[in-house]
Amino acid sequence: MAARSQYEELARQLSAVGAVKRGLARILPAECPAGSAAVLALLGQHGEMRISRLAELLDVDMSVTSRHVAHVADHGWLERSSDPTDKRSRILRLTPAGHDVLGDLNRRVTEMFAHNLSDWSDDDVGRLNTLLARLRDSFSCRGPGGCAPGKHSGECRSRPSGSDTDSHSRTPV
Repeated sequence: MAARSQYEELARQLSAVGAVKRGLARILPAECPAGSAAVLALLGQHGEMRISRLAELLDVDMSVTSRHVAHVADHGWLERSSDPTDKRSRILRLTPAGHDVLGDLNRRVTEMFAHNLSDWSDDDVGRLNTLLARLRDSFSCRGPGGCAPGKHSGECRSRPSGSDTDSHSRTPV
């Protein structure tokens, strides 16, 4: 186990990540705020889904998810259709325009990171990706029914059986 001072430094460093998030927000087009970008990114990454699954991936309340979905739909970037297995539910999927916007967002984000991390080696960027994924996974397995400390083999009791273990990133990359 790491020393307490290392956890304190980690807390300081993670607080400073806000600057990175603000940088990401600044490069988004005015008509596509961060919540909308997150909806596009998740639909692009995971494919069509119900709004309840999207809310779960965003890790926000259903009312917040509904507002983001409405904004994205109003811009013609996603369509909502009846779920053939449950007519009360809707399936969300990207439209061709949504795929275009997502492509633009991915390009912007990639260029921003490439510019700001140009003095980093490929190994350093890869190591950061690995460690951030590991950090995220450590937190996603916590809570009632979650993994026991140190038991993060990719199997987590808090995840429903058959759910994917892919990134739940809200950043459009």
